[in-house]
Amino acid sequence: MSELLEIKHLTKSFGENIILNDINITVKKGEVVVILGPSGCGKSTLLRCINALEDIQGGEILIDGESIGRGSRNMEKVGMVFQSYDLFPHLNVLDNITLAPRKVQKRARADAEAETRELLKRVGLSDKEKSLPRELSGGQKQRAAIVRALIMHPELLLFDEVTAALDPEMVREVLEVILDLAKQGRTMMIVTHEMQFAKAIADRVIMIDGGSIVEEAPPARFFTAPATERARKFLDTFTYESVR
Repeated sequence: MSELLEIKHLTKSFGENIILNDINITVKKGEVVVILGPSGCGKSTLLRCINALEDIQGGEILIDGESIGRGSRNMEKVGMVFQSYDLFPHLNVLDNITLAPRKVQKRARADAEAETRELLKRVGLSDKEKSLPRELSGGQKQRAAIVRALIMHPELLLFDEVTAALDPEMVREVLEVILDLAKQGRTMMIVTHEMQFAKAIADRVIMIDGGSIVEEAPPARFFTAPATERARKFLDTFTYESVR
């Protein structure tokens, strides 16, 4: 597999507060990389830097060997799904999804709508195309948000805690959509606290703490025999919560 994403010596800070410190990550085409770590460690900020939603103070982010940033055409190769859905409340599902391909990529309405309907069918939302966001459950909103990212044909998909705002019974329906994308060979970076999901979907696990990478390993090794004490303590927290 060839490299799709390269992050070299990335530094991100807010004023004097360093959020990400000398981050180096390479993601190959078709690879699924899961980012783990405690709250506030910089996981979501990392994704926002990759998607040019945050300025960086040092280093470089490359897609297909070219630097990305605001205004770069390479940004169309990156799609992101947020935990807060960010659907336009006054537009129905069909219009929410087709807005960007029509306005940004100048695609014909008929073509965009035809592809949207096919994608909605894949995620079990065929009967919701005329629904407004307020008429959807949290899981349905998140699946619509995933389709909105897919319609732009990104080469890299970023998922930022997409189940964090969902009721427990809605989590599985969203995770199954992402698992299906992995089976299709999609390149993805996923920030999650769902440990069983991470174990099932990841080709590689990267743990961040305090803005730095503390461990990087295949899931089989990370979850059974982590190399660092920090990773062991992190996983023990989830084991304790399960027992309780």
